Amino acid sequence: MSGEKTAIVTGAQQGIGAGFVEGFLKEGYNVVATSLEVSQSMTATPRLVLVDGDIGKQETGEKVVGAAIKHFGTIDVLVNNAGIFRTKPFTDFTTEDFNALVSTNLLGFLYITQLTVNQMLKQKSGNVVTISASLVDQPFVDEKASVSMMTKGGLNALTRSLAIEYAKEGIRFNAVAPGVVNTPLHKDDSQDVLKKFQPMGKIVEIKDIVDAVLYLARAGQVTGEILHVDGGAHAGRW
Repeated sequence: MSGEKTAIVTGAQQGIGAGFVEGFLKEGYNVVATSLEVSQSMTATPRLVLVDGDIGKQETGEKVVGAAIKHFGTIDVLVNNAGIFRTKPFTDFTTEDFNALVSTNLLGFLYITQLTVNQMLKQKSGNVVTISASLVDQPFVDEKASVSMMTKGGLNALTRSLAIEYAKEGIRFNAVAPGVVNTPLHKDDSQDVLKKFQPMGKIVEIKDIVDAVLYLARAGQVTGEILHVDGGAHAGRW
């Protein structure tokens, strides 16, 4: 519809991803939401299109981008939220772990972002926001996630590279790097322990991450930025 904006959200089924869907809808966007079984957790509406699929497969990206253009005509924001996180000692990571992380975190970025950028080039505008992790910049001795951070760190580097590559085309690339977020992933973890991972002593809420992404969607002169939402954890030891 003329004048309306469209956002694509990957990994939209629950937690932060579902928060992004709600946030963009409240901002007046049309939304295309995707995850493995997103249609089982959300109800489609005229402004919300749901696409089930494995984001690590190219055909899923094709279906999602095709749905956005078919239903709404443009893609103004892509939120690369889909990701997996595995922890274990470095020497225990397996080829299966590596392949799973690469498939979701890297190929899941590559396929849908390439297709989205092709559309944004036609529009001469667009904004890609990728969800990274504060652990890339500030590892913790008790959080053994080295190979997971190999992929997230790659996304940070890619964000900066693409920001320069497409600056003159009007396409912006940024990332949000959360600390510990209050999601179902941590439902069995001690709140007191989780608070110790952030200098401000507070667990990040989903709304904090949604607010950061919505800010980047509006911030027309911000590109190549890795925005940390982690209570200051990335700044150093405390």
